[in-house]
Amino acid sequence: MALKAGIVGLPNVGKSTLFNAVSNSAKAQASNYRFCTIEPNVGLVDVPDTRLNKLAELVIPDRIVPTQIEIVDIAGLVKGASKGEGLGNKFLGNIREVDAIIHVIRCFEDENVLRDEGAINPVADKEIIDTELQLKDLESIEKKIPKTEKGAKTDAKLKAELEVLLRCKAHLEQGRSIRELGLSKEEKVAVADLFLLTDKPVLYVANVDEGSMHTGNKFSEALTAAVQNENAQVIIMNNSIEAQIAEMDNEDDKALFMDEYKMTEPALDRLIRSAYKLLNLYTYFTAGVQEVRAWTIHEGWKAPQAAGVIHTDFEKGFIKAEVIGYDDYVQYKTEAAAREAGKLRIEGKEYIVKDGDVMHFRFNV
Repeated sequence: MALKAGIVGLPNVGKSTLFNAVSNSAKAQASNYRFCTIEPNVGLVDVPDTRLNKLAELVIPDRIVPTQIEIVDIAGLVKGASKGEGLGNKFLGNIREVDAIIHVIRCFEDENVLRDEGAINPVADKEIIDTELQLKDLESIEKKIPKTEKGAKTDAKLKAELEVLLRCKAHLEQGRSIRELGLSKEEKVAVADLFLLTDKPVLYVANVDEGSMHTGNKFSEALTAAVQNENAQVIIMNNSIEAQIAEMDNEDDKALFMDEYKMTEPALDRLIRSAYKLLNLYTYFTAGVQEVRAWTIHEGWKAPQAAGVIHTDFEKGFIKAEVIGYDDYVQYKTEAAAREAGKLRIEGKEYIVKDGDVMHFRFNV
């Protein structure tokens, strides 16, 4: 169940360099000219999880299988994209298909890297993207309002839907994104068919120079201040260095390289974990001698839904789930010891799976 996170931003901010770093299965062209990326590059990215490694140390399986998210590198956007400028329509169509947005913003000065927007200004860059997405959402909502108005005169459900549409319209006209509006789950149903671009959760990547990797700089600070009301996270990193780390196959070389830059882990690991969390995803584990594996579910899913991620038959024929909390598994070191200590629970169809649960399903087809 790999959900999609799309990497977006203005041309030449480091999107494709970041994609190259995070993706082990594809390489995006990274060049110093506009619209280098035309068709979106797609790669499946392993989600770093120390819990998976710890379980593998205890079980010693034949293989270890991490969970993944799908990263999409989308063409650079320019002012006027909502009206079809540049690759606007293609860009907006591609971003509509992702579940979350990783917005890369240039926070470094380098006269050798092309820039048409003038002096470095991360807040203005962010607003260019925001404005184009807001204009496209406004267009979608304005198209739906007349149709809804007709039925709202006699249909209470459509009347409530119209009220949501009008609120969204007013909010967008103020230059605000829908995710800041705080729509309830019920209210979101009214606009679900529009797949609104500004309702998607966003993670900002401040692409800084080498000297600012650990502390940030005036540009990343300005960006952080600008997004504080969005409840959004800002990841500070140097995309070029992350790409160099990702290219290293030898773990000792990688460790020496990171030590040189005083890094305890690649910033990419933080980025991937943050993107995973941004999508409100949980991980549960299955642990056996054949494999120790991480599985992705949504927060709040019940045991049968979680079982269905492995195979639809597991959900259809679900009987019960054997569950050991991750901490208990680590403490007692084996399933048998956890069972003997009374830490293995039998849960039914209404059990809400917790992040980190180690599970085994009983089913009948």
